[in-house]
Amino acid sequence: MNNKARGFFEERPLPTFDVDPQVLRRRTRRDVLLFGAGAVAALAGAGSLLPHSPRKEWILNRALRIDDHVAEALYSPRRTVPTYTKSQITPLKNNYNGATPDPGYIPGWHLTLDGLASGVSVALDIRSLMKRFSIHEQITRLVCVEGWSAVAWWAGLRFDDLLRAYPPVSQAKWARVESSVNLDASGNPDPYYVSIDLATARHPQTLLATHLDGQPLTVEHGAPLRLLAPVKLGLKNVKAITRLTYVAKEVADYWAERGYSRYDGI
Repeated sequence: MNNKARGFFEERPLPTFDVDPQVLRRRTRRDVLLFGAGAVAALAGAGSLLPHSPRKEWILNRALRIDDHVAEALYSPRRTVPTYTKSQITPLKNNYNGATPDPGYIPGWHLTLDGLASGVSVALDIRSLMKRFSIHEQITRLVCVEGWSAVAWWAGLRFDDLLRAYPPVSQAKWARVESSVNLDASGNPDPYYVSIDLATARHPQTLLATHLDGQPLTVEHGAPLRLLAPVKLGLKNVKAITRLTYVAKEVADYWAERGYSRYDGI
């Protein structure tokens, strides 16, 4: 073998590159999370092929929990959902889980805040809320877990503004959002409650909505105050909120207790 050929086949040192350690950490974290999401999808797919059994339920529930953790880790307060123009507004369904409540609750309605740094509970009526806080408008898409979505024009106070005015206890990371006026399909009392992480509550597009299409909310759409978190699926957007409770550990969630995801981010 001549020297030229021998030089071609000789082992050569690998090239080196300078990489910013911070960039490497970000890339590594993102890649691990995306790999985790793929693994979750594979796990859920495999579980769906199993015959119905406690083992299948455990696999699917475990996949949901892992998926929740991945989605939560990928969350960024700087990521906003698209906004639209009024010409792009589409009809919004009345999607109460049960029966639409009778409007008789509205005159005595108030929002109770618990778990505050002050150590006391606070009750606020709708006039107090609208008088104290700036009202913000946005046109965003509400996405339902049932497969439909709608572009709607909302207005209300920012959840973050409420948190600043009435700070939760320092260790709080979650809020229980509850509607005591919710009914089941037969018209019987069926309190509706979800857990929402305070990072999502502080998102600039998360509102406590008071208006839809330039008019005060109707009962069908959650009068007089509803949660609007466009980075979450519609089932998290509680209508007719009556209580907010801030806690350190994640609280019970209506649909998570029934086997669904708890994080429900989009």
